[in-house]
Amino acid sequence: MLTVEEAAKKLRRSVKTLQRWDRDGVLKSSSRTPTGRRMYEEACVDAFLGIRQQTGTRVKVAYCRVSSQAQKPDLLNQKAILTQFCVARGLANVETIEEVGGGLNFKRPKFLSLVDRVVSGEIETLILAHKDRLTRFGFDLLHHLCAKHGCEILVINDEKLSPEREMVEDLMTIVHCFSSRLYGLRNYRKALQTALREKTVVDTVSDS
Repeated sequence: MLTVEEAAKKLRRSVKTLQRWDRDGVLKSSSRTPTGRRMYEEACVDAFLGIRQQTGTRVKVAYCRVSSQAQKPDLLNQKAILTQFCVARGLANVETIEEVGGGLNFKRPKFLSLVDRVVSGEIETLILAHKDRLTRFGFDLLHHLCAKHGCEILVINDEKLSPEREMVEDLMTIVHCFSSRLYGLRNYRKALQTALREKTVVDTVSDS
């Protein structure tokens, strides 16, 4: 029997991927420990690995994102445009992922799952309406990550699918973040100056 970590290492996949495969019925765990941890029969893992290597199944994914529920119409518009793009390119069996969350938020659940799948080699092609639908900043880093794991990124680059209101909200978030940091630095500086003055007074009294 193999632990989920050992099975993941043998399959060259992440533990999260195996957990998702178990939930989706792609590769079910053989049993569970009393504490609920997944266990796998090595023969089953070997058989699955052989089948996976023969089929080489990888998927195409169209990722759509907006920042808020109020922008749901934009989300539907993105999905429609990406569907038309895939049809025009002759891309079949494309999985669509829709997510609501800010482009500056790197903890979006579906975004993180998407990155995990890219790293595990599951995704062949990633299709986007615009670069900032994936992330507001750091696209080049994610592009490098995808290329390193054999995932091609196709970007329509339609500016109309990148809402101006969302960009303003993201800029306001950045301004607020840096303002808070500057305010914190000012407070820290005042506290440091006060501590230094008090120390000077104490030293003076001691010398006396």
